[in-house]
Amino acid sequence: MMIPESVLDGCTSLCFFTDTGLMALLCQHDWVLWLININSAGEKQYYSLALVKRLFEHPPHDMTVGLLYNIGCQLECSCQKWSLLDDYILSRIRFGISVFHAYSHRWPCQIAYHP
Repeated sequence: MMIPESVLDGCTSLCFFTDTGLMALLCQHDWVLWLININSAGEKQYYSLALVKRLFEHPPHDMTVGLLYNIGCQLECSCQKWSLLDDYILSRIRFGISVFHAYSHRWPCQIAYHP
Protein backbone atom coordinates (compact mmCIF):
# COMPACT_ATOMS: atom_id res chain seq x y z
CA MET A 1 0.00 0.00 0.00
CA MET A 2 1.45 3.33 -1.02
CA ILE A 3 0.98 6.26 1.32
CA PRO A 4 1.43 9.77 -0.07
CA GLU A 5 4.54 11.60 1.16
CA SER A 6 2.38 14.44 2.47
CA VAL A 7 0.77 12.00 4.91
CA LEU A 8 4.13 10.66 6.06
CA ASP A 9 5.50 14.19 6.46
CA GLY A 10 2.54 15.01 8.70
CA CYS A 11 3.32 12.00 10.91
CA THR A 12 6.79 13.28 11.77
CA SER A 13 5.72 16.85 12.40
CA LEU A 14 5.86 17.98 16.02
CA CYS A 15 3.46 20.86 15.49
CA PHE A 16 0.53 18.70 16.67
CA PHE A 17 2.10 17.57 19.93
CA THR A 18 3.26 19.56 22.93
CA ASP A 19 4.92 16.56 24.59
CA THR A 20 7.60 14.65 22.71
CA GLY A 21 8.47 12.04 25.34
CA LEU A 22 8.72 11.12 28.99
CA MET A 23 11.60 10.97 31.44
CA ALA A 24 11.13 8.88 34.55
CA LEU A 25 12.84 8.54 37.89
CA LEU A 26 12.76 4.94 39.10
CA CYS A 27 13.76 3.36 42.37
CA GLN A 28 16.05 0.32 42.57
CA HIS A 29 12.98 -1.94 42.26
CA ASP A 30 11.97 -0.31 38.93
CA TRP A 31 8.98 1.45 40.45
CA VAL A 32 8.23 4.81 38.86
CA LEU A 33 8.63 7.61 41.41
CA TRP A 34 8.05 10.60 39.11
CA LEU A 35 7.51 11.33 35.44
CA ILE A 36 8.27 14.48 33.47
CA ASN A 37 6.80 15.39 30.11
CA ILE A 38 9.55 16.26 27.65
CA ASN A 39 8.25 19.09 25.50
CA SER A 40 11.33 20.01 23.50
CA ALA A 41 13.56 18.12 21.11
CA GLY A 42 16.48 16.28 22.64
CA GLU A 43 17.28 15.18 26.14
CA LYS A 44 17.97 18.32 28.15
CA GLN A 45 19.74 18.21 31.51
CA TYR A 46 17.12 20.34 33.21
CA TYR A 47 14.65 17.44 33.07
CA SER A 48 16.99 15.20 35.04
CA LEU A 49 17.84 18.07 37.41
CA ALA A 50 14.15 18.66 38.12
CA LEU A 51 13.71 14.97 38.96
CA VAL A 52 16.76 14.94 41.24
CA LYS A 53 15.64 18.08 43.07
CA ARG A 54 12.20 16.55 43.54
CA LEU A 55 13.74 13.32 44.85
CA PHE A 56 15.81 15.14 47.48
CA GLU A 57 12.71 16.70 49.01
CA HIS A 58 11.89 13.31 50.56
CA PRO A 59 14.76 11.12 51.87
CA PRO A 60 16.49 11.59 55.23
CA HIS A 61 19.18 14.27 55.22
CA ASP A 62 21.98 11.78 55.80
CA MET A 63 21.01 9.38 52.97
CA THR A 64 23.33 8.92 49.99
CA VAL A 65 21.65 8.22 46.63
CA GLY A 66 23.16 6.28 43.75
CA LEU A 67 22.09 7.81 40.44
CA LEU A 68 22.48 5.79 37.23
CA TYR A 69 22.02 7.95 34.15
CA ASN A 70 23.25 7.42 30.61
CA ILE A 71 25.13 10.74 30.74
CA GLY A 72 25.75 10.80 34.49
CA CYS A 73 29.34 11.88 33.90
CA GLN A 74 28.24 14.99 32.00
CA LEU A 75 25.49 15.73 34.49
CA GLU A 76 27.92 15.61 37.42
CA CYS A 77 30.41 17.80 35.56
CA SER A 78 27.70 20.36 34.72
CA CYS A 79 26.45 20.41 38.32
CA GLN A 80 29.93 21.08 39.67
CA LYS A 81 30.90 23.60 36.99
CA TRP A 82 27.70 25.65 37.05
CA SER A 83 26.42 24.94 40.61
CA LEU A 84 23.18 23.49 39.23
CA LEU A 85 22.47 21.60 42.46
CA ASP A 86 22.99 22.71 46.04
CA ASP A 87 26.18 21.37 47.60
CA TYR A 88 24.23 19.43 50.22
CA ILE A 89 22.43 17.55 47.41
CA LEU A 90 25.50 17.07 45.23
CA SER A 91 27.53 15.69 48.13
CA ARG A 92 24.87 13.00 48.69
CA ILE A 93 24.80 11.70 45.10
CA ARG A 94 27.03 8.97 43.67
CA PHE A 95 26.79 9.25 39.89
CA GLY A 96 27.11 6.18 37.70
CA ILE A 97 26.46 4.99 34.17
CA SER A 98 24.62 1.74 33.53
CA VAL A 99 26.42 -1.09 31.76
CA PHE A 100 24.35 -0.67 28.61
CA HIS A 101 25.43 2.95 28.17
CA ALA A 102 28.96 2.68 29.62
CA TYR A 103 30.37 1.04 26.50
CA SER A 104 29.67 4.16 24.44
CA HIS A 105 31.80 6.26 26.81
CA ARG A 106 35.57 6.65 26.76
CA TRP A 107 37.70 4.34 28.87
CA PRO A 108 38.46 6.80 31.74
CA CYS A 109 34.76 7.57 32.03
CA GLN A 110 33.93 3.85 32.13
CA ILE A 111 36.43 3.34 34.95
CA ALA A 112 35.16 6.27 37.02
CA TYR A 113 31.41 5.83 36.50
CA HIS A 114 30.81 2.12 36.04
CA PRO A 115 28.86 0.88 39.07
